[in-house]
Amino acid sequence: MEKQAIYDQVATLVADHFELNPDQVTGDLNFLKDIDADSIDFVELVLEMEDAFDAEIPDEDADKLTTINDTVDYIYNHQK
Repeated sequence: MEKQAIYDQVATLVADHFELNPDQVTGDLNFLKDIDADSIDFVELVLEMEDAFDAEIPDEDADKLTTINDTVDYIYNHQK
């Protein structure tokens, strides 16, 4: 899957999960600082991404995903 397609899908998941206007979702959006996601919100989002991309994101890797760009890069680099 191409990086732009991954970005589009991640951005849509984030916008839907946190009920954001898609215009608010940018690559440098920080899950903790910009949308004040608590740990439960973030775990739920990671689970949604695992389902959407048929991927497994270990907890120690998920802890490093702080922005949308981080998340897109991770998924892109760990495709099956």
